[in-house]
Amino acid sequence: MIISPTPIIYGLIFLAVLLLVEGIYLVVFGKSISLNSKVNRRLDLLEKGGQREQVLEQLRKEASQHLRAKGIPLYSMLATKAQKANIAFSPRALVGIMALLTVVAFLGLRIGTAASTPVQVAVAIVMGVGAVYFWIHRKAKKRMDMVEEQLPDAVELMVRSLRVGHPFSSAIQIVAKEVPDPLGTEFGMIADESAYGREVSESLKDLAERMDMQDLRFLAVAVTIQQQSGGNLAEILDGLAKVIRARFRLFRRVRAITAEAKWSGMFLSAFPLVVLAIIQILKPDYFDTVKNTAAFVPAALIVFTFLTINVIFMKMMVNIKV
Repeated sequence: MIISPTPIIYGLIFLAVLLLVEGIYLVVFGKSISLNSKVNRRLDLLEKGGQREQVLEQLRKEASQHLRAKGIPLYSMLATKAQKANIAFSPRALVGIMALLTVVAFLGLRIGTAASTPVQVAVAIVMGVGAVYFWIHRKAKKRMDMVEEQLPDAVELMVRSLRVGHPFSSAIQIVAKEVPDPLGTEFGMIADESAYGREVSESLKDLAERMDMQDLRFLAVAVTIQQQSGGNLAEILDGLAKVIRARFRLFRRVRAITAEAKWSGMFLSAFPLVVLAIIQILKPDYFDTVKNTAAFVPAALIVFTFLTINVIFMKMMVNIKV
């Protein structure tokens, strides 16, 4: 039995390209962009000697640069996720990284495979763009999940601060100091903008739109209504914290209930591709008798079209919204 190393080589090249993206990100920005740090990025930049105004300008630029760059070719499909992930790279830098990774993947394919040059170029482009998209998708999902988990604690911290007599601006500053990233830096930006004269409610609205999160919209609306009509803000935020925590528990429960269906959908979608890879590894000549016939290419295109439709419908069936 002859085992073909080609699929393994393709997988290793894609993994190397993916790790290269993370390596470049860490080298350029250091550990300050890590979401696992106990000290948020804003405080880390301030402790390194950055001026408050300069740090705010840098963070605001990073927070809004991606949505303003949707007109860049090949970048519009990444802009929304890059915004939610708060990728510190500029849009043009990300496009340049895609090009660099495409070149690296092409060199790896040139050295490790015997495919024709057009095939190597096409696969290298898919790997370069796909690796950046997959990396940004993982970053965005991790960041959004952390914000959802941190928000109830942050609101309750503001409630405790208001109840001991601190003004709302001081409550925002306490959250900015005590809460780690990603929410700590976001509230730090709100605190700095408030110090320079911007309304806190406006900053909260901008944050809610950038993150596209309903709970943050609730917070922005609650603060806006209190500023316009008055009332006990501590009691309002206390009720909001309970609502956010209850929604969070509901989302977790729905996620647990639908986990089996989602994994079943993922398995059924990936199973044909896994079988195809195993066949190519264990018996590379399995399709030799049919691949030179006239019907092979149209049949393969039809099969992959149906596989794509299957993946889309499986995702639609298991994506339950609350």
